[in-house]
Amino acid sequence: MASYLGGIAMLMEQPWRYRLTEFDHKVFDAIVPQEHLLIDVDRVIDWSSFTGILEEYYSRNRGQPAILPVIMLKLEFLRYMYNLSDRQVMERADTDMIFRWFLKVPISFQLPDASVLSKFRGRLGTDGFKRVFSQLVVLARQSGLVKDRLRLKDATHVIANIAVPPVIKLIAQIRDRLLKDLECFDPELATGFRVAVESLRESCKGATVAIQLEQRVGLLADVVQAAAKLPIPVDVETNVAWHNLRETLAVAQKILYDQANPKEGRRTVSIVDSEARRGQHGDWYDGYVVDVMMDADSELITEIQVLEAGGDEAKSAVELIRNEQSTHGNKIEQFSIDGAGFNGKMLRACEELDVAVIVPPKPIPQGSVFPNTDFALSEDGKTVTCPAGEQSSYAQDDKRKNGTIFRFKREQCDSCPLVAQCMRKPGTGAFGRSVQKNDYQGEYDRARAKAATDEYQAVRREHPAIERKLNDIANHHKGRRARYWTRAKVAAQQFMTAFTVNAKRMTKLPTEELRTVTA
Repeated sequence: MASYLGGIAMLMEQPWRYRLTEFDHKVFDAIVPQEHLLIDVDRVIDWSSFTGILEEYYSRNRGQPAILPVIMLKLEFLRYMYNLSDRQVMERADTDMIFRWFLKVPISFQLPDASVLSKFRGRLGTDGFKRVFSQLVVLARQSGLVKDRLRLKDATHVIANIAVPPVIKLIAQIRDRLLKDLECFDPELATGFRVAVESLRESCKGATVAIQLEQRVGLLADVVQAAAKLPIPVDVETNVAWHNLRETLAVAQKILYDQANPKEGRRTVSIVDSEARRGQHGDWYDGYVVDVMMDADSELITEIQVLEAGGDEAKSAVELIRNEQSTHGNKIEQFSIDGAGFNGKMLRACEELDVAVIVPPKPIPQGSVFPNTDFALSEDGKTVTCPAGEQSSYAQDDKRKNGTIFRFKREQCDSCPLVAQCMRKPGTGAFGRSVQKNDYQGEYDRARAKAATDEYQAVRREHPAIERKLNDIANHHKGRRARYWTRAKVAAQQFMTAFTVNAKRMTKLPTEELRTVTA
């Protein structure tokens, strides 16, 4: 099971701790209002159905006696519902009667220290929160709320919980951390490098930024090389210091690679969260992308995924469909996505999954010459025929653009009566006209044909609902900013945010459809 914090807690049968007395009932009856969001949430969600999932992350015979896992999950839910910190949610639960009623604990029940919530999150990790989220979708499906007619997908950015330093400072930070880890295994070597650091600072005073950067990169490379040559300890499996060193070394190597290959992108921007990346969503930002898929009928989120900033949304779309169908055994009929989905690989994968895709097609470039679409591809895919009836003479694979480039001989085009309509600069170059045909042209043509139908227009009118859902996640429940570091922890946060948004939505759906399902 994936987790990002340690801690062992033991499950124990202690019903007396949670038994409500007659006094408790009287207080709740007198103070708890007749109408409240938490009362509605308690009505529509069978919280006991999460017990089996949560208990898998606890020990049966080791550790301190644990608070009931469902109570811990409810505390996490309250945190996200009301945008509270660990300490704030415990303080509210200590004095707020509606919180205590929702938790189903006696008035005399002593809540644990706020740090227990961190340990609970560590116990579940990304895997646990994903399963909890999926179980809520199961309950919604069993209640008849989730349909399979149409899924809407969109993504938004998540700002990493970091301060991005200048490159020179970033290199100094990773160097100093690597020296600290190196000291555990070779103190003398680490001391020698620290002397070199001080010497470099003196020699670089007054130097240009470019020279300072070059010198610091060179020193970091020396430290990395030395750390990489350290002998593996005999207790490698349990040696925490060694694993810390290897993790720091991997980040340092990635930063050096970024410096050597500045045009590749995907640069490390922080050693605090080394998985955060720079991307563009309107303005530039540092962080991640949260990709969300929603049932159009119930407006319940059915699947979610966190990507690097600038991640492949088209690839993610296919993964979202596959993940939901494999988890719930359902069959999605249609899938609506924005322009990022006009992608041949994605369109083909969805056709193989028998899922109809509704996507805005990219416009065909208009110009003064015949477009590539006016050149007919032969049945065997080896040649194209131009509007004048001539066949291409050469073909070349274009792997970067997933296609083939077809070329005509110079003499074919020079003697053609339509050459002025076909080439911008006729009579120049080694070849005549060149035409690029995509391997996924059939998928693109079918997507364009679908965009001309009434069905397409009807689905696109439904699509803005997913944008409103993203606004709920990002702004009303603080999903815009990462609470934690690394993509796995940010994913756990987004699963819990989606759980909260779904729970809130379920209370607003038609009451005749809402019925709590007993697991």
